[in-house]
Amino acid sequence: MKNLRPPVGAVKKKKIVGRGPGSGIGKTSGRGMNGQNSRSGGGVRPGFEGGQTPLVRRLPKRGFKNSLFTTIYNVINICDLEKFENVTVFNLEKYNEFHLIKKSKLGLKILGFGNLTKKLEIHANAFSKSAIDKIEKAGGKIVIIK
Repeated sequence: MKNLRPPVGAVKKKKIVGRGPGSGIGKTSGRGMNGQNSRSGGGVRPGFEGGQTPLVRRLPKRGFKNSLFTTIYNVINICDLEKFENVTVFNLEKYNEFHLIKKSKLGLKILGFGNLTKKLEIHANAFSKSAIDKIEKAGGKIVIIK
C-alpha cells in the first residue's frame, strides 16, 4: 500500500504566478501588458461590443404571445392514474383527494405518458391524442368536463 501512486501525467502542479522573473510568470503574471483585462475585475460584460449597438438590439423583435387567451392546465399522466388500486372513476373530487392537482381553479389535461392496463372512467377538461388512444385501448371511458 505504500507504493500506490497516481499514473504519470494525472496530477498537475498548480501554477503560481507573480513571484518574480525567475518563475517565468512574474511581473505581469501572464496577463499581458496594460489595459482593462490586465487589472483585477477587468473585462467587459458578455454581449458588449465596445459601445457599438449590440447585435441583439440591432435585430428586429419577432412574434407575439397573447397570454390573455391561453388556457393553463394542471397536467396528469396516465401512469399516475395507474398507481391507484380499487379506483375505477377519476373525477375532480378524486384528483383532490389523492393530491394529484395543485390548483383546482385551473383546467385539467390528461397526457399519455406511461401505460394503462385498467379500465378507467376519466373526467377532465382536455386529453392528448395519445392519452385518448391508450384509455380506449384499455377499455376505459373519457368524459370531457366543460
